[in-house]
Amino acid sequence: MASSRRPGTAAPSRAEPPADGPPSQGGTPAGARPTSRDVARHADVSQATVSLVLGGKWQGRVSPRTAENVRSSARALGYRPNLAARSLRLGRTRTALLVVPALTHDYFARVHTGASRVAAEHDFGVVLYPSPEGTGPAVDPFGSARAALDGVIASSMAPEALAALRDGGQLPLVMLDSDPDAGHSPATVNLDIADGMRQAADHLLELGHRRLAHLAAEIDTWTFGVRARALHEAVAGTAGTVVRTERSPLSVEDALHAATRILEAAGPRPTALVCDDDLLAAGACKAARRLGLRVPEDLSVTGFDDLSLATALEPELTTVRLPAEEVGAEGMRALLAVLDGRTASTPVLPVELVRRGSTARPPHEERP
Repeated sequence: MASSRRPGTAAPSRAEPPADGPPSQGGTPAGARPTSRDVARHADVSQATVSLVLGGKWQGRVSPRTAENVRSSARALGYRPNLAARSLRLGRTRTALLVVPALTHDYFARVHTGASRVAAEHDFGVVLYPSPEGTGPAVDPFGSARAALDGVIASSMAPEALAALRDGGQLPLVMLDSDPDAGHSPATVNLDIADGMRQAADHLLELGHRRLAHLAAEIDTWTFGVRARALHEAVAGTAGTVVRTERSPLSVEDALHAATRILEAAGPRPTALVCDDDLLAAGACKAARRLGLRVPEDLSVTGFDDLSLATALEPELTTVRLPAEEVGAEGMRALLAVLDGRTASTPVLPVELVRRGSTARPPHEERP
């Protein structure tokens, strides 16, 4: 980038301190850290516009096209805001804690991906923290270092498990996949879990199944309670339908044993297993094979979540697809709104039943 400075004059001082880094595409001297002024020149906008866009306060003030132009210029130049100076100025660390029940479940990995994407657009960081089972109480990972956080996003957690993390309610909390009427949070982002279970139940009823078994997650949280209620409500209007419930910890091995108990129990065997999660469905399919039953010829199986596991099974799993990345993204947007003093939206995101090979009409002799 050409300099407008006359020969022999001193260089103007920069607002941000220099830092080591590669030369920018915009002509920033090698070894110098690109500044917001450089981004403004590259994008052909004012520094005020750059501040609005990179500070996440451009909506209603700057067009989406201009905002994207500024973000593209920042990326091209390798611009990194001086977060330490900004934290001192705003009294924020620009860090959110995302609490999830497990790190090994790829649903929560996708939630983190969505939250981190939106956070990055606003120069926020997201720290991922597991609280096994989601019912707590969760141990505070920061101890007394409360200034390390601006807010908490909790996915599929019991609100009472978060008391230690919230510093007595001082930190803003956004709940994902949780009871919107509990009053524990200024904002919630939910999936239409009840509709997802209704879709699965209606699919099985349309195929002709009347003897169902519910392989339910042995976790006392709102989301699994909704699944159980929705299943029983969905089948209540169909005469001759019976639902038996067996609970299981959320693992393939435990689900295998729980499904075996259902399938070996006295009385007529169920023709379909409705599972609260794809991990439980995978265990159910293993149980069926070990008992010499074919899926779906002898037994239909449905899951919930649409994990990568769903298409690794053979046959592939009929399951309810949850838009996990969008849940995380909406959760981060809600937290940013709360931090800015705006009213956060509380969306309920639609879900979709994905029909695959694990469901079919019941055996001929079992059809109504």
